[in-house]
Amino acid sequence: MNRKKYRKTNSSKKRTTIKILLTLAVSLLLCVSAFGIYLVKKAEHAANNAYETAGNREMSDLRDEKVEPLHDDISILFIGVDDSSARDQPSSNIRSDALVLATLNNEDKSVKLVSIPRDTYTYIPDAGKEDKITHAYAYNGPSSTIESVENLLKIPVDYYVRMDFEAFIDVIDALDGITVDVPFDLEEQDEFDNAGAISLEEGLQTLNGSEALALARTRHYDNDIERGKRQQLILQAIMNKTLSAGSFTNYADVIDAVGDNMKTNLTFKEMQAFFEYAKGGKPDVETFTLDGYDDMSTGIYYWQLDQESLREVQDILQSHLGLKPDTSSFSDSSAVELGNESYNNE
Repeated sequence: MNRKKYRKTNSSKKRTTIKILLTLAVSLLLCVSAFGIYLVKKAEHAANNAYETAGNREMSDLRDEKVEPLHDDISILFIGVDDSSARDQPSSNIRSDALVLATLNNEDKSVKLVSIPRDTYTYIPDAGKEDKITHAYAYNGPSSTIESVENLLKIPVDYYVRMDFEAFIDVIDALDGITVDVPFDLEEQDEFDNAGAISLEEGLQTLNGSEALALARTRHYDNDIERGKRQQLILQAIMNKTLSAGSFTNYADVIDAVGDNMKTNLTFKEMQAFFEYAKGGKPDVETFTLDGYDDMSTGIYYWQLDQESLREVQDILQSHLGLKPDTSSFSDSSAVELGNESYNNE
């Protein structure tokens, strides 16, 4: 065989292979770019539908000027409400079933999560009296809950995200479930209040939306402090799954899942800014609970806060938001450990 002709033929095959690979790479890049543009447009549409303001509130009264994500240290209140279309409850009966406040520090991209027990006895500004913080939502929706949290923790609440049961379930299902270490065997009602519909065994496993909701909501196996810790774990599990590379193709379903069941005062532009927190991977997250004790002195159960511990948490959050000099670290490991209690949940 002519050696020169062989080299020419071999070189031609290499060039053809390279052209094919380049064509495939360009096609893949175009597809990814097109899907990315589609997701952005879809997310923008969903964000616009979800946007609302809490009453006439443009910014917190505890702020001198409006803050912006990635330019300032900010706070977000996650409000899980005890509601769904299946229940069709009047607004006066809707309560906040889960309250988790997140503060985000722009400099070190860290996050602090504070769970607020639903039965926390505190002042409700719109009610003009002290009551369970879960009842605040019934007065004026997110606005009343936000003002109550600000009064409790002495920090501004810049943004909020309100989700009902359906949004919570649909988001987790759209992610193909989340991995959670279930702390105990559990039998609980589902989102339709069907008794014993959810059954889980202790251990690390993948939970669907209904199972994760049951684990987050149950109050029969421990106490509100541990319940708050479970909700923090679930929130972090959602964060981990959302930030994982394998979830990219699920984003469209996640956006659809949020739908009309989520409301927030975050604009689409502000939401986009939060992706900066994920550029270096999962941000550093520290969790806290509010120490206190059971109070049945009135015949109704309340979670009475330990005032010294509360002031310590207030100091940490204020420091994290840059509102005062940094203080010593405080860990949720000091939370009061309580036994199982039966109480009147009024």
